[in-house]
Formats: sequence, C-alpha cells, structure tokens
Amino acid sequence: MLRFTLPEQKKFVHEIVIPLRWGDMDAMGHINNTVYFRYFEIARLDWIFRVGGSTDLSGQGPVIVNAFCNFLRQLEFPGDVLVRQYVAHPGRSSFDTYLTLERTDMPGVIWAEGGARTVWTDYKARKSVPMPDWFRALLE
Repeated sequence: MLRFTLPEQKKFVHEIVIPLRWGDMDAMGHINNTVYFRYFEIARLDWIFRVGGSTDLSGQGPVIVNAFCNFLRQLEFPGDVLVRQYVAHPGRSSFDTYLTLERTDMPGVIWAEGGARTVWTDYKARKSVPMPDWFRALLE
C-alpha cells in the first residue's frame, strides 16, 4: 500500500471531533470513502473560519487544487472521529494540509490519512495571489 509520510516540518494547527452518522454508511456496512473527504473538508473549513477566513466570494481565500486519502481501516457507525490537521510547505500562494482520522474510542490508531494542496485565490479573477501576511504567519 502506498502511504504518505507527514513532512518533518509540519505544524499542528487544529483538531475537531465529528460524529459518525448512520447515513454515512454504504451498502458494505462501513463509512463510504467519499465521506472521509467530507471529514477533511469539515476540519479545514472549521480551522479557516476560526482563524478569520471569510466566505465572501467577492474577495480572496483558499481553494483546494488536489486532495488524497489513504484508507487504512474501515470506519463504522456508531462512534466519533477525531480529525487532526497539520500544515506544511507554505509558498507564495500555496500550502499543504495533512490530516489524520482516529476513532475517539481508540486513541492513537490512525484509520485514514490524507491531505490537500491549497492555493490562495482571488475568487473573481480565478487566479492565485500571494497569501496575506496574517494568514502566512499562521503557517510558519
């Protein structure tokens, strides 16, 4: 199995607990693989909004340009998942996020790991722009 390794120079920035929902399961009886990406999205957005990010689509903000997930174990209802988020590799306009999923009833056991490349974007112009200093400071 191909697995990523968290970079040495990562920075822990956020964690959130999300309940596993009955409706997130598929016909195979486990949480559907698409929902893992939803958990990652919930964590990223919760962090962005907590640090001052905006939903104003006439301004600037983060856009995901790729995403990946390694499914290590099958999550099943009921329970809660702890999503931990790290950031790394801040550039002029981009940075990487790395996330891990653990069940809260099994601390330390990673059920899935993934990440995304995020680019700071001018929403109207639909092009990358330099990250604002206040946001860059959160990544370094």
